[in-house]
Amino acid sequence: MDTGLQLAPYAARPERSSGRRFSEPPPDSRTEFQRDRDRIIHSSAFRRLEYKTQVFINHEGDLFRTRLTHSIEVAQIARSIARNLRLNEDLVEAISLAHDLGHTPFGHAGQDALNDCMRDHGGFEHNLQSLRVVDKLEQRYGAFDGLNLMFETREGILKHCSTANARKLGEIGQRFLEKKQPSLEAQLANLADEIAYNNHDIDDGLRSGLLTTEQLDGIDFYARHRREVEAAYPGIGGRRAINETIRRMINALIVDLTDASSRRIAEARPATLNDVRNAGPLIAFSEAMREEAATLKGFLHENLYRHYRVNRMTSKARRIVTELFDAFMGEPNLLPPDYQAPGSDHQDESVQARIVADYIAGMTDRYAIREHRRLFVIDEM
Repeated sequence: MDTGLQLAPYAARPERSSGRRFSEPPPDSRTEFQRDRDRIIHSSAFRRLEYKTQVFINHEGDLFRTRLTHSIEVAQIARSIARNLRLNEDLVEAISLAHDLGHTPFGHAGQDALNDCMRDHGGFEHNLQSLRVVDKLEQRYGAFDGLNLMFETREGILKHCSTANARKLGEIGQRFLEKKQPSLEAQLANLADEIAYNNHDIDDGLRSGLLTTEQLDGIDFYARHRREVEAAYPGIGGRRAINETIRRMINALIVDLTDASSRRIAEARPATLNDVRNAGPLIAFSEAMREEAATLKGFLHENLYRHYRVNRMTSKARRIVTELFDAFMGEPNLLPPDYQAPGSDHQDESVQARIVADYIAGMTDRYAIREHRRLFVIDEM
C-alpha cells in the first residue's frame, strides 16, 4: 500500500525499512507503520497507561493527565508537525503512542525507586523497558514474543541508551555507539513529548491548586500569552482564560519547532534517511524558544515537581515500589504464576530481579497500591 507520494525524500518509508525482527507477510490494506500503530493500540501495555499517572497519582482526581492521555496528546502534536514537514505521520504516531509503554506506576518517582532497586542488576530505565515491552513482554501472537514492530518504530521508542546497554541491543543500539541520529520522525516525537508534558503539567498544576496564575505571571512565556488572551477577550477569567493561554503556548511551540526545523533541514539538505542519520539533530526549537522552554521547565521543577504535597506522594510511591521489590525478591513464590518459572527459587539473582522489575513496571498506580496492601496489610487478600 503506497501512501508516501507526498513524503519528503528524507522521510522514513516502510518499503525502505530495515524491517521486522521476524518476517511476516505484508499487510493488505495499510502500511507497515499503520500496522505498528494498530498493534500498539491493541496491546495490554497501552491500555494500562490509562491508570498510570504523570505527576498526580490516579486516585487524586479524574481530570488530571494519565500516561494514556499524555501519549494521545503527544501523537496529535507530532502528527500535526510531521504533516507540515512532509514526514511519515504513521511512524511518528506509532512512536508517540508507544514511547511510555514501559513506564512504571507513580510517574518518575516509581522509575527512580525501581532503578535504585535494580542498581546491582543492570538498572531500570523506562525507554529500555518500553522496548522490552514491544520486543518481549507482550504476548499476543503465536509466532513470536512482543509486537514485532518495524525497526524505525523500535528505534524511535529508544530515545536514550547508555553505551553499555547499547552494546547488548545489536542493530537497534548501534546508533548510540556510532553517535548517529534516528529518523526525523523519532526526533520529532521526542520534542512533541516535551511540548505536551510541559504544558499539560501547567494545566494540571493550576487545576490542583499547587500552582497559581500569579506565580506563572513571573514566567514571560506564560505572561505574554495570558496578556494576549486578556486583550482578545476582555473580562475573561477562570478555566477559560487558562485554556486559551495554554492553547496559545502550545501553538507557539509548534510553530517555532516547525519553522526552526524546516530551516535546519534546508541548510543540511538531506537527500535520504541515511543523510539524516549522519547529520546533527535537525528537529529543534530556535535558540530563543529553547531558552523559554528551559525557563518553563525549571519553573515546573521548582514549584510543582518539588512541591511538598507532590513530595509526600513521591515518598509513598517510592516506599511502595521498594517494598514490593524486596518482598518479591525475598519470596519469589509470592509472584503471580505468569511470573514464576520452574526452579525460580534458585535461579540467578539478576534474572529474578529483572522478572520482578517487569512485574512492577507493568502495574498501574492503583494495582500497585492494592498489591502492596495484599502483601503488607493483614486483613487484605
